[in-house]
Amino acid sequence: MIADVNKKSLIIVESPTKAKTISKYLKGYPFTVVASKGHIVDLNPTPGPEDGVYGVFVDDDFKLDYVIVEGKEKLIAELKKELKGMEQLILASDEDREGESIAWHLYNQLNPTIPTYRMVFHEITKKAIEEAFQNCREIDMNLFHAQESRRVVDRLQGFGISPLLSRKLGGKYSAGRVQSPALKMVVEREKLRRDYKESSYSSVKAIGVSADSSFPLSLVSVSGKNVATSNSYDKETGEIKKDVVVLGPEDAKAISEAIKGRQAKVDSVISKNKNENPAIPFTTSTLQQDATRKLGKSTKEIMSIAQRLYENGFITYMRTDSPNLSTECIAASRAQIEHLYGKEYLSDRPRNYSAKSKGAQEAHEAIRPAGDKFRTPQETGLSGDDLKLYALIWRRTLATQMKECFKSTTTVQLSLDDYLFSATGTTIIFKGFRKIYEVALDEKESEEEEGVLPQLEAGCEVYIESAESKDHTTNPPSRFNEATLVQKLESEGIGRPSTYATIISTLLDKKYIIREGNSLVPTFTGFFVEAFLNKTFGTYVDYGFTKTMEDDLDEIASGELDKVSYLRSFWEGRDDFKGLKMDLNLVKANTRAGEVKDLSLSGLEHSFIEN
Repeated sequence: MIADVNKKSLIIVESPTKAKTISKYLKGYPFTVVASKGHIVDLNPTPGPEDGVYGVFVDDDFKLDYVIVEGKEKLIAELKKELKGMEQLILASDEDREGESIAWHLYNQLNPTIPTYRMVFHEITKKAIEEAFQNCREIDMNLFHAQESRRVVDRLQGFGISPLLSRKLGGKYSAGRVQSPALKMVVEREKLRRDYKESSYSSVKAIGVSADSSFPLSLVSVSGKNVATSNSYDKETGEIKKDVVVLGPEDAKAISEAIKGRQAKVDSVISKNKNENPAIPFTTSTLQQDATRKLGKSTKEIMSIAQRLYENGFITYMRTDSPNLSTECIAASRAQIEHLYGKEYLSDRPRNYSAKSKGAQEAHEAIRPAGDKFRTPQETGLSGDDLKLYALIWRRTLATQMKECFKSTTTVQLSLDDYLFSATGTTIIFKGFRKIYEVALDEKESEEEEGVLPQLEAGCEVYIESAESKDHTTNPPSRFNEATLVQKLESEGIGRPSTYATIISTLLDKKYIIREGNSLVPTFTGFFVEAFLNKTFGTYVDYGFTKTMEDDLDEIASGELDKVSYLRSFWEGRDDFKGLKMDLNLVKANTRAGEVKDLSLSGLEHSFIEN
């Protein structure tokens, strides 16, 4: 569908900032660009008995009780007034399920009698907007049905379970389709930490000298049996999992004294070249993970900054599951790399990426700088956090089209008496993409050390200049921080990246979790809420069940699954799933408050008393 650029048009977008940016690019055209400021209608926030089940008419094909959002009556009247005298209406909300819903409700409320087009674009540039006029479409009802199905499930589950949760625990609490599994993740990690069995072991580190060059050595085996390291213990339980020699402090100290000042013989020298590829372009979740670590901001703050950059025309749409890059982006990246760093830094051929997830269909391109010629960070005029995030996105995008990082890793094994030592050195031969971009790592993650070993060959001797023993205690699994929780949610297929920031904020706001430094820690309230949900509504906080729901919503969005059939099976049951309606009635009738007010944790027992 092609919209006529010469006709008087009312273009409706979501945000005033976006409207202002688009108006700037469309000067000279007979267009008026206005903002709906998000949704203009929403589900009735306080449905009564006459409004179906929690505002959902379950017996009438799950129709919803929509009401105009408070304060939007005046806006709707203004939009209707603006529409008079126009020759066409263009609904240009974002191309995702929420955007499709906004467009559909605008159409219903305005009831236009003029030609109406659905316009989408993934970046706010003059070229992108002009091209969008040539590629308009109708409202995608499958996307709308997927959004509406999600709202129905969220409303029935949230409004159904939350009152029971509050009544049984005595207070005001809430449960949510994605919020509750996310809480379960944080709680389960804390339980793992409480159940973890700490172990102690010692190691021997030495300094070897050859040809006036010194380098570190580690004791790896005694009498042919590997020496225990942190990797010898199960990361979740702390149980030792390998047949290894566990050195005590006295053992390690004795070995250190025995080898100091002696010669070790080189048994083998193995060198391997390794190419490291750049990370894929940013999707919403990988942007949240990398940016929270590098900028020290919450996921909510990162998404707010990204929204600002998008609406002001600096980056492409920031809610996307797709790592795909357009031909235009690849060409712009490669031209800029050659200009700034030279041809030697260009990858041999253009790289593009495709999504692994079937559900990655809400937007069609990765997050990247906007336009067909990228502004360098210095050229943007940005400052503060806006500049930092733009620079991160710019560097990650360019890195995808740069040469690999070429490394040479050498591993040397040396023997002395019954002891076997190892030394590893990594040399970067060519930095490639690492010239501009490196992925941020978590506290317990580490990259290969970049050190240089002296020239060694089998049979030569190395002088042990010094040696010392070190005592270690194994550590329980790390608590989640925002980046690792996002990573876990995505790996389990729970929720969508665009919702992760809101989920974490909700858990913090409700004080189900708190921050300790960068870590997310469940509170007693969080423990009790999670325990109640596990005991009574375990199916609904099961990761596999929640992931299947996401897959079902994706199938509705693609037209492969009927909305009403899906919602009926969710409410009334199917196969071995009783359905939410029956589960709510069973818990209401059979669960006594006393059964869910005791909590037993490793080393701690507690009864829930609401202040």
